[in-house]
Amino acid sequence: MDEELISKKDLLEQTDITYGQLYRWKRKKLIPDDWFIRKSTFTGQETFFPRDKMVERINRIKELKDTLSLDELANALSPKKKDISISKKDFIERNIVSKNAIAIFEEQFGDLDTITFQTSLFLYLLDKSLETGEVGWEEGMQVIQTLHDHFPKLEEKRASLVVLRKMGVVTVLLVTNPDDFYVDEKTKVAVLLDIETELNKLLDSLVTGGF
Repeated sequence: MDEELISKKDLLEQTDITYGQLYRWKRKKLIPDDWFIRKSTFTGQETFFPRDKMVERINRIKELKDTLSLDELANALSPKKKDISISKKDFIERNIVSKNAIAIFEEQFGDLDTITFQTSLFLYLLDKSLETGEVGWEEGMQVIQTLHDHFPKLEEKRASLVVLRKMGVVTVLLVTNPDDFYVDEKTKVAVLLDIETELNKLLDSLVTGGF
């Protein structure tokens, strides 16, 4: 699960941004601090970044910066903090998740009226788990319960949703900083979702629809 890294010099060239823009966006929390990775090289300490995440994030900032202020961008790109909601009717009409995902959530926690961003993220992660074909109704309830119970503990940490299956028994985990993840040969990794990546995909759908 090692991520491909990109040097600061190559990042600036590839994305056509300046050193000043990069660190201004960092100060404004548009780019997480833990994406700035200091590594030793033959010339000394240099800064590297997770290539795919950084390029995706910078492209998003460039797309939105002409219509949003930096503070508004910081809010848009940190949706776990967003105090926003959408009606269930609108959410369903946008076809963001399957009706099964909503039904599983409602069986576990009761009928939804409005959907907060956090709930929409839980539904989205659940739906992606169902799409694998490895997670059924009961396992889906475990996924949604685990997210409900433990997601707030993650704060701003990078994390993944992991579903393991061994001899018919399912275990759901939220794993932080999962650069290396190993299981025994009898255990199957049924679901492995990087939450930050899925969160950005969800945000795409919501922003496109005027969330």
